[in-house]
Amino acid sequence: MPIIKSAIKRVRQANIRRERNIATKRAIKEATKKFNQSPSSETLAKAHSELDKALKKNLLKKNTVARRKANLAKAAKEAGVKLAPTTKKAPAKTATPKTTEKKPTAKKTTAKTATKKPTAKK
Repeated sequence: MPIIKSAIKRVRQANIRRERNIATKRAIKEATKKFNQSPSSETLAKAHSELDKALKKNLLKKNTVARRKANLAKAAKEAGVKLAPTTKKAPAKTATPKTTEKKPTAKKTTAKTATKKPTAKK
């Protein structure tokens, strides 16, 4: 057991993160099992969503998630599941519309460089 105060805090944080990671992994397993038991577009979407959440939280690597999603999609195709069309979200609109007026440019003044004259040594 750590004695130093910062080490005690690290142990506490590690336990909290471990619990959170286990919960996310458990959600992935449950969603995958539900899909395997009764393949449908809803259960497939739920499994994909859980995998994407794990990727977002850096719990799984992107290639691992891609492989698992591909395997789920392959199983769905073999089971004859019709995939629901994905809808892309519209980009968020800004509160103030952009104006096309150009601001007048400030005149730039050229800096005159002083030339040094060579000095003769005596």
